[in-house]
Amino acid sequence: MKIGCKSMRQSFDNYASSFTLVGLADVEVKEARERVRSAIQNSGLEFPNNKKIVVNLAPADLPKDSGRFDLPIALGILAASGQIDAGALAGWEFAGELSLSGELRPVRGALAMSLALYGSGVVTQLVLPPDSAEEAALVPTAQVYRARHLLDVVQQFLPATSESIATSTGEGWERIDSAPLLKAASYPDLADVKGQLGAKRALEIAAAGGHSVLLVGPPGSGKSMLAQRFVGLLPPMTTDEALQSAAVASLGGRFSLDSWARRPTCHPHHTASAVALVGGGSPPRPGEISLAHHGVLFLDEFPEFPRAALEALREPLETGTITISRAARRSEFPARFQLIGAMNPCPCGYLGSSQKACRCTPDQVARYQGKLSGPLVDRIDLHVEVPAVAAPELMQAPPGEPSAVIQARCVAARARAITRQGKSNHALQGQEIDQFVLLDEAAVKFLNVAATRLGWSARSTHRALKVARTIADLAGARTTQVTHVAEAMQYRRALKTA
Repeated sequence: MKIGCKSMRQSFDNYASSFTLVGLADVEVKEARERVRSAIQNSGLEFPNNKKIVVNLAPADLPKDSGRFDLPIALGILAASGQIDAGALAGWEFAGELSLSGELRPVRGALAMSLALYGSGVVTQLVLPPDSAEEAALVPTAQVYRARHLLDVVQQFLPATSESIATSTGEGWERIDSAPLLKAASYPDLADVKGQLGAKRALEIAAAGGHSVLLVGPPGSGKSMLAQRFVGLLPPMTTDEALQSAAVASLGGRFSLDSWARRPTCHPHHTASAVALVGGGSPPRPGEISLAHHGVLFLDEFPEFPRAALEALREPLETGTITISRAARRSEFPARFQLIGAMNPCPCGYLGSSQKACRCTPDQVARYQGKLSGPLVDRIDLHVEVPAVAAPELMQAPPGEPSAVIQARCVAARARAITRQGKSNHALQGQEIDQFVLLDEAAVKFLNVAATRLGWSARSTHRALKVARTIADLAGARTTQVTHVAEAMQYRRALKTA
C-alpha cells in the first residue's frame, strides 16, 4: 500500500512540474525545454519546478523549427513567475538560441525577420544574439539590440522593486547602428580573359539588358572564366536589392556581413537535384535560384544536369519567382537571377574545333545537345560560341578591357531603359515590346523575313527584339535599327534539341 501511494505521489509531482510545448514544434524546438531550464538555473534565476508549464507556439497549424524560440520561451517563463516585468515586454521582439549556461547563440533568418517587420510597417525593438543582431541591423530604421547572455536581457526588464542583478559582461547589452552605407564590391576582372571579343560583347549585352546567356565551346576555351567575371559587369546593388538578396541568404544560413551588397554568384555542381536548384523540403527552403536572387546562377556542364532540374528553371526564368507547393504548405521565393550556362558542343567537346578533331557521330551529337529541351533553350536570350584561343594569341595578346569600363557602359544603357520604360529590357512583356522596342520600318521587314526563314517561335522573336533593344541602348540610339536586329539574330544559335 505504501508503494502504491509513493507511485501516485511521484506521478502527481511529475505532472505538476511538466514542461510542454504545443503548436507543431519539431525536435529542435522541443529540445528547447532542456536548454531553457538549464539556462535559467545556471544563470542564478529561479525555474518554477513545482508548476505545470505549457508554452503555446501560435499559430497551431504552422510548423516551428530552429532554436530561435529559446529566448522568448525563457522570458515568458520568467515573466509568468514574476521575475521580470511582463508589461515592459510590450513593443519588443526576441529571438535567440540558449546554451546550457545562458549564453545566446546566433540564429538563422535574422535579417529576413527584420526585413519582414520593416516591410509590414511594424515598429518594434529587436533583441538578438551577436552576429544575428548585426545582420538584422542592416535594415533601415531597424531598432536592434545585441545581447550576449540571458542575464543581459533580464537586467533590462526587472520589476521596479527588484534589485539589479550581475550581468555576464559589461558590454552584454548594446544598441546596434542600422543600415551601413553600400560600399563598392570587388569582383574578378574581365581583363584577365584574353581574346574572346565576341563572347565579351555578348556578356556586355546581357549585363546591360538583364538577359540570360548560353556559352558553347570546347574544353579550355574560357567559358568558366567568362561566366565567373560576368557579375562584375552588372550595376552596383541598390539598398533594396541588397536587402532582398541578403534576406534569402539569411534564410538559407549563408549570409555573412562580408558579402553585404555583393551580387551573389551561385555555382551548383551538375549533380544537383531539382530540389537543390529550385528549393523544397519540409518546411520549404530556398534553392540555388533563390540564393542567386539579383545575382548570377552559373550552371557549368549544362547538359549534364538532371533533366527534371533543368526543366524546373523554365518558369522562374519567365516570372522571377518560384512557387513550391506541398500537401500542407505553399511557399513562394524570389528568383530574379541571370542564368549563365556553359556546355561543350558535343560529348568529346571538340566539334568544330580547329585544334583537335571531333570523334563523335552525328547521332551522339544530337543526343548530347538534345538533353536541353527546346522550350528551355528558347528561354535563353543569347547563344554564344566560345572558340578555342590559339597559343600564340593567348601568350602575346595584351590584357582585355577592364570590367569597370564595360560596367560603366552597361549602367548607362540600363539607365536609358529604365528612364524609358521603368524596367530593364528583359522584363518587357506583351504590348510593352511593341510600345518600347521602337523598331524602324526597315528593321520590321528584315525581322519578319528572317524569322520566317529560320522558323522562329513567337518567344524566340520576342527575345531577339528585346536583345536588339539592348544593343540599341548600348549604342545610344532612340530607335531599334536593322544593324541592331541583325546583331541580335546572331546570338540565337540553333541547337539540335528534342
